[in-house]
Amino acid sequence: MNTSEPILRIENLSVALPAGLDRSHAVRDLSLDVHRRQIVCVVGESGSGKSVTASAVMRLLPEKVLRITGGTIRLEGEDVAAASPARICELRGNRMAMIFQEPLTALNPVMRIGDQIAEVMRIHRPQIAAESVEARVIELMGDVHLPDPAALRRVYPHQISGGQRQRVMIAMALALEPALIIADEPTTALDVTTQAQILRLFRELLTKHDSGVLMITHDFGVVADVADHVVVMRHGEVVERGEPEQVLSRPVHPYTRALIEAVPRFRFRYRPERLAAPEPVLVVEDLTLTYRSTSLLGRKRETRALDQVSFRLAPGETLGIVGESGSGKTSLAKTLLRFETPDSGRILFRGDDVAALSGCVLRDFRRHIQMIFQDPYKSLNPRRRIGQSLTEGPVHHGLSRADAVARARELMELVGLSPDALERFPHEFSGGQRQRICIARALAMQPSIIVADEAVSALDVSVQAQVLRLFEVLQRRIGFAMIFVTHDLRVASNICDRIAVMKRGRIVELGPAQAVFGQPQDDYTRELIAAVPGGVFEVAPAA
Repeated sequence: MNTSEPILRIENLSVALPAGLDRSHAVRDLSLDVHRRQIVCVVGESGSGKSVTASAVMRLLPEKVLRITGGTIRLEGEDVAAASPARICELRGNRMAMIFQEPLTALNPVMRIGDQIAEVMRIHRPQIAAESVEARVIELMGDVHLPDPAALRRVYPHQISGGQRQRVMIAMALALEPALIIADEPTTALDVTTQAQILRLFRELLTKHDSGVLMITHDFGVVADVADHVVVMRHGEVVERGEPEQVLSRPVHPYTRALIEAVPRFRFRYRPERLAAPEPVLVVEDLTLTYRSTSLLGRKRETRALDQVSFRLAPGETLGIVGESGSGKTSLAKTLLRFETPDSGRILFRGDDVAALSGCVLRDFRRHIQMIFQDPYKSLNPRRRIGQSLTEGPVHHGLSRADAVARARELMELVGLSPDALERFPHEFSGGQRQRICIARALAMQPSIIVADEAVSALDVSVQAQVLRLFEVLQRRIGFAMIFVTHDLRVASNICDRIAVMKRGRIVELGPAQAVFGQPQDDYTRELIAAVPGGVFEVAPAA
């Protein structure tokens, strides 16, 4: 047990919600400590109060909506909750810093990344000479393992990968050696290898920088990899706390057990009968796609997004497409729907080459293949009622409005929602419910193929498990084939019959899920499996 004084001590913190909601508090009577060189993971589903806790420590709560009604937050002995706005500005960056979930949103798109790291020092330490600031920027970028810092400091956020952007955020957080770093879901949107690198980086940095980390996460794999102490929250209250080994292997509270059981393990379903159909529903042959761009200096650049990609999709089959960011997964999904036009190759749907279609014929084809995107909130028009979103496509393709409404009501029941909800707007639903609505919208066109692009990566593990079960139930009842794009190998093993592993635009391994993950043939596949957070919890056939 760490007996030294904690960097952060939260005692009996309560944060009130506005009147009229289903509960009175976002956080109630929360207490926790964070010590130097310690990572404390706060775990829970959306609405558990974990992000509200992080915002309360940083004094970033919208005070007209969320009010601290009790307790203390002490940073190195100083009561943050009682500090003046001017003092909070001094503490942010100097003594506490925050790393947000989505670095592309958190970073300024019109500032070079080196300037953004330097800005923290120029604001809080204006007495530091410009040469020293520049040297510190280069040093920090090296500390977080960014390649060629001297050159990279001059690029903009959109010009680097998601993992590199997250490293920039970490460098900014470390700039003034703060005592406390708060990391709010810092690896959720990253592929498994980048996620593993970032988690290793946190542990490595704690040995060099004498800080403590409060990490917000919903992934028990992350907890298993980096946590020194775990706090489990539900509905704003702590339901369990302890050392990671105890919480993961001997959870006491039913909610903790439910969260751990919902974490996807390597389980396989292989249905050879799906692949025995005489005719595939989709044939992709030697598909190639190149992105071309011109820099401000007139230099032409080419990126091969897809390189001779070939596969077949059987009726009713689920084919998983896995790989790191930049491997070509999403480019493949967009090309299959002809959002991108390939350079060469064929996409054969029922004998017709989709790659050669255009105009009205292409529009008619798209009703046979529908896409479900990663973020359901961004996928739905916030100004349209759900009923309008579900009926628009069928009506556009010739179905009468009455029949389209009847189909929408049937689909809402099919995805486990009330037909009466058709009159509501997207913001009135939870994230999991919105994704169910997006599934219903895709099915409204009665497609032969559904392309799901990271369709569960933004969801809590328990909601994720529910949506994966829903896909299986719907597939059995309706019989559509599915291309399931994901960076989470555990999720892919649960739902996919076969797996295609992509690297730099090429398929490097293709086969039954159990063979690819159980006996991988390619070194790259083995690297992906080794990078899964928390290791391989279980390898067993699905029930």
